[in-house]
Amino acid sequence: MNAPAVTPSMRHDDIQFHNVAQTRDVDDHDGLLLQRVPEAVRDRLNEGAQDRMCHPAGVELRFVPDGPVEITLSTRPGSAAEGTVRVFWGPIQDTREWVVGTDPETIEITPPERLDELTDEATDDLAFDPAVCRVVLPGEHRGGHVFYHGMEGDVRPPRDAELPDRRYLAYGTSITEGEAPLAEHLNYVSQTARRLDADLINLGSCGTAYCDKAMAEYIAARDDWDVATLALSINMVDTFSRRQFRERAASMIDTVAGANPEKPVAVVTIYTNARDVCEDADPDSECEAFRRILRDVVTQTPHSNVFLLEGQRMLPDVGGLTTDLVHPGDNAMIRMGENVASELDERL
Repeated sequence: MNAPAVTPSMRHDDIQFHNVAQTRDVDDHDGLLLQRVPEAVRDRLNEGAQDRMCHPAGVELRFVPDGPVEITLSTRPGSAAEGTVRVFWGPIQDTREWVVGTDPETIEITPPERLDELTDEATDDLAFDPAVCRVVLPGEHRGGHVFYHGMEGDVRPPRDAELPDRRYLAYGTSITEGEAPLAEHLNYVSQTARRLDADLINLGSCGTAYCDKAMAEYIAARDDWDVATLALSINMVDTFSRRQFRERAASMIDTVAGANPEKPVAVVTIYTNARDVCEDADPDSECEAFRRILRDVVTQTPHSNVFLLEGQRMLPDVGGLTTDLVHPGDNAMIRMGENVASELDERL
């Protein structure tokens, strides 16, 4: 069964819910749960990924306000700790932050007067118009499942001309979902998108990036992205055999690239991690075996739009990793974003 094609966002209350494929009533909570894939797709993912797709990595509430606005949000009890919501005006970061927890929290947003003084020359080449308010939700482990309770104020959705004209879709593990950096905009896929002047569609799945058939079909069916990265996948080491990894990775690449022959699809091998740099951490060399398999799959693919990115080149050393020696911190994420963007820009 093929997944339905969708747009990169949906609209509600004159707000564009970016990277939200569905809002849903949930029995144990007021408000609308925001999730990154439709329920018909989520139900077909592995159990862990079903939970991860309700974490709002890369989710933004976007609108152009005419005066002050109030938005009420909350997180689901038990899904994670409270999280910090940040606001950007186009690419310009607001100095205020808001903490959202399990009790509904109303965020009061006032357009900064100073932005009205910007000249046309200063904003002409920006991918996002500074008039667009972007409420960036806390994804990965910086917050839980987020519920939207409503909005007060006069707003309109952003126009196409006020948003980037290209879109970058990223699938991968917690590194893609953005676990360790201090804020959403610091993860490597956000940093990549920023350098490409692209809008990010983040489908990272912490601990559960298993190349599920349902996810592959969903990405393949979407008609709203211009370039994609498939980071495959440290999550599958020690969980799947080498043969299973080859079959699943090859199937996902074939499904996504075959349905989108004009779009570059970058397949990323496992990034530098503890297994590469710690004594006896990987006695059977499983990480390198999975990299070799992925290289073979890319070499053998019939799809000319597929190309390989070596994860160890995108992240060449342990500098900037967090102390688990797996997850990149702020500096490593920025470095990765620079490297991945450079590779993708050549294809665009």
